[in-house]
Amino acid sequence: MKIRPLNDRVVVRRKEEEQTSAGGIVLPGSAQEKSNEGEVVAVGEGRLLNDGKVRPLTVKVGDTVIFGGYPSGNNTIQDGDDELIIMSEGEIFGIVEG
Repeated sequence: MKIRPLNDRVVVRRKEEEQTSAGGIVLPGSAQEKSNEGEVVAVGEGRLLNDGKVRPLTVKVGDTVIFGGYPSGNNTIQDGDDELIIMSEGEIFGIVEG
């Protein structure tokens, strides 16, 4: 599925992590709390300012980002096994570097 977000919207693929319990049982990502980290897969053109200019987004495709545990609204879609979240750039707290 190909999505082209509008304005200052960003499409993020939520990162699913497997975790091993103390007893050695592997817990799949679906059996634990959802991650608040993901990879940017698409970005909009930018935020439209009051003077009519467009300010480009800070994040770019491929960035790993941290966002709130519950992005606003019902903005998640399924793409096969992946969960994609459409959010405003303002809902992203930071970019993971290194």
